[in-house]
Amino acid sequence: MTDARSTATGPAIWGILNVTPDSFSDGGRFVNPQVALRHAQRMVADGASVIDVGGESTRPGAERVSPEVEQGRVLPVIRALAAAGIPVSIDTMNASTAAAAVEAGARIVNDVSGGLADPAMATTVAGLDADYVAMHWRGHSHRWDQVSDYANVVADVTAELRARRDALLGAGLAPERLWLDPGIGFAKGPDHNWQLLRGIATLRSLGHPLLVGASRKRFLGALLPSTQQPADRDVATAAVSVMCADAGVAAVRVHNVTANAQALAAWRAWRGGVA
Repeated sequence: MTDARSTATGPAIWGILNVTPDSFSDGGRFVNPQVALRHAQRMVADGASVIDVGGESTRPGAERVSPEVEQGRVLPVIRALAAAGIPVSIDTMNASTAAAAVEAGARIVNDVSGGLADPAMATTVAGLDADYVAMHWRGHSHRWDQVSDYANVVADVTAELRARRDALLGAGLAPERLWLDPGIGFAKGPDHNWQLLRGIATLRSLGHPLLVGASRKRFLGALLPSTQQPADRDVATAAVSVMCADAGVAAVRVHNVTANAQALAAWRAWRGGVA
């Protein structure tokens, strides 16, 4: 099993495992823990080094669920994956779910709100034996149209992530445990997303490993009229992963592990086997 981050040979691959009925790409497919475990094992065999488990959809229009419902979905899956020796990340905005997931075996807390959705998150993760991913976030999906204005999206996202970093470190989180994520697709239009991807070097200047999650998102579907279903965007997703490899991103979060692993293997071969 490789590490959760890898920049010497390109980004590590984090496989997405949604155990929700309403996720935009695969909602309802993996709610059964045994089905989820088999899918996770396939993703690991195909090249994933971390499985990112989510129990609440963050797609536009998704309804919030209680931490109790979220935990009922994710904890049996996390226990099964951890028992099988699979490194697990918990995708959650709730501090209580983060704590319960780490107790169940998760090694990483992946918070799309960067600690803003739950005031208890920062101090909670500071006391956990787990890495923490803080994504750029300006609010829940029903507010995105109201908060998607940027004077300069790269500069604004960098400044806002810097503020979150400072707050999290001030709450006691160890610097070496902090990851950052630019929040591709969250309160951002297609041009914003491409500008952020082109601006990875500026985001890396914050001094923490970057996770990028562009997989199957709507801005990729806008590239070609034939890519209307989320799974049709896997080729574009793999292309973005190669671009992220060139930019020094530490990990990419994807649905189709095979396609991205093959694309990154070709990138490594093209680079002569080393980055």
